[in-house]
Amino acid sequence: MSRRRISLRQELPLLVWLVIVWGALWQDFSPGNLLFGAILAVAVARMFYLPPVELSGRFNVLHAVPFALMFLGKVMAASFQVMYLAAVRGPSVRNAVVAVPLRSHEDLMVTATGHVISLIPGSLVVEVDRSTSTLYLHCLNIGTPEEVEGLRREVRDIEAGLIRIMGSQEELDAIRAEAAA
Repeated sequence: MSRRRISLRQELPLLVWLVIVWGALWQDFSPGNLLFGAILAVAVARMFYLPPVELSGRFNVLHAVPFALMFLGKVMAASFQVMYLAAVRGPSVRNAVVAVPLRSHEDLMVTATGHVISLIPGSLVVEVDRSTSTLYLHCLNIGTPEEVEGLRREVRDIEAGLIRIMGSQEELDAIRAEAAA
């Protein structure tokens, strides 16, 4: 079975990312190591088929900077909360697996949302249903229906922030319409 040839423009973000990961793994960003990483990245991309990452073509730095600061604040606050729960509450902490349906059906946006959530201590994506764009999260300290809804709201707010940063124009319009309603 023959596959469609992916243009270099579509494949370039993947290749650049693979080279950065290569340098980070070896903790060596020398030109020789990065060149070898680039050769490996091209070989991996040609030998193992990966679906192309569809980029929206937009990136809003005015939304990215506040989002990054908000993310760092959430990571710090959640770190202290997890430390408190482990040290003080111990085994009496109630956990839950919560389904959170997302607005976006784009793989990149679902993946980015899942990664941001998983990087915040106390929550972890355990399953993704691509057909419905639903994330299933294991979360600490969730015991009431109100806390479940608060978690869903927080995840959808994170998704909205990512859409404002790099989502498609249609997704951005849907977020604006939702906010206006």
